[in-house]
Amino acid sequence: MKAVFNVDNYKEFLSIQSDSALRNIVREYPYDLPGDEDELSLRGSSQEVAEKIKVEIQEKVEIAGLEILEARITHLAYAPEIASAMLQRQQASAIIDARQMIVEGAVGMVEMALAMLNENDVVQLDEERKAAMVSNLLVVLCGNQDAQPVVNSGSLY
Repeated sequence: MKAVFNVDNYKEFLSIQSDSALRNIVREYPYDLPGDEDELSLRGSSQEVAEKIKVEIQEKVEIAGLEILEARITHLAYAPEIASAMLQRQQASAIIDARQMIVEGAVGMVEMALAMLNENDVVQLDEERKAAMVSNLLVVLCGNQDAQPVVNSGSLY
């Protein structure tokens, strides 16, 4: 009854208010967040975002006597230039995360190698040779290409 008295076309009114609420809510959140952040994002927190959309739509359509039972984002499209920038950012984050994991693993392996060489008394390395070994191991372990053998015919000194 409220819809008949307060709104000329309640279906169109609901559509406009839903679109408005959706735009208001989605601009408050990033599409995605890298890592395990506690912030909300459209992709990672769909239930929470949907609940906020539902509440906002309900506030907007109260005058028409409508009750919103559920709201969900079924399709979210961005302009091509924005989508491209978002994809680049997502790829860059994935590369950084992968590199961080590689470096952490490589440093752990170098520490383990130095400890084992020291424990087993395989070779005595002064600080300069340790630094050279660490550098070489990190290059090999963190590099994007296979290691190329180098024959060392001399000494570091």
